[in-house]
Amino acid sequence: MTEHDEALAGRIHHLIVRGLLDIGAVPTTQEMAQALSLSEAEIEAGLQTLSDIHGLVLHPNRCEPWIVHPFACSPSATWVQGQKHGWWAPCLWCAFGVATLAGGEVAIHSRIGGEAEAIRIPVSDGRPLRDDLLVHFAIRPRNAWDNVHHHCNMVLPFRSEAEIEAWAAHHRLPRGKGVPLAQVADLARVWYGRHADEEWRKWNGDQAQAIFHGAGLTEDFWTLTTGGGKF
Repeated sequence: MTEHDEALAGRIHHLIVRGLLDIGAVPTTQEMAQALSLSEAEIEAGLQTLSDIHGLVLHPNRCEPWIVHPFACSPSATWVQGQKHGWWAPCLWCAFGVATLAGGEVAIHSRIGGEAEAIRIPVSDGRPLRDDLLVHFAIRPRNAWDNVHHHCNMVLPFRSEAEIEAWAAHHRLPRGKGVPLAQVADLARVWYGRHADEEWRKWNGDQAQAIFHGAGLTEDFWTLTTGGGKF
């Protein structure tokens, strides 16, 4: 990928994230082309570049954003309610990313283990105002992009390690790591804090690993593929 391709991808990413933050929706290809004085074909090429570097997820059968982490562009099980807008998020980690980008007072709505019990997590400037929950990461982050939807769907809130253990056994799903809400929020604030920047660039492996370590996630479970590649 050339420097021009990466720069264009960053500009398109900025337009999408700003659209989601400002109006709660992704700008159309035509709107992005007009904003950047480019053709729709050039915008689609930039969207494909973003997909290639895991900067977003496109719909399987059309060149249109489906997920732009930390935002989901179609309904999901996690909702972040702000003062003026609300947003879907692919998972609880992403929800704290949305809270960071939105700023101020928001509320994250989710369900314990993705099941019946609804919960509300008040958040102020990206920091949770309750500390009684764990966030379970079922799949190692280095394997997230094997199936990013499966990975995100299982980043869920629980009340205890015992509850996580019972959930994983019952559903025959992986037993990963439970992380306190505040620690997940710390990770999200750094990971997603620059996602609305005009000069956004995807983290490379070494940068991504440093962010996990900075949040205190240092066990082998959190070890990523390092080097110049994008994470």
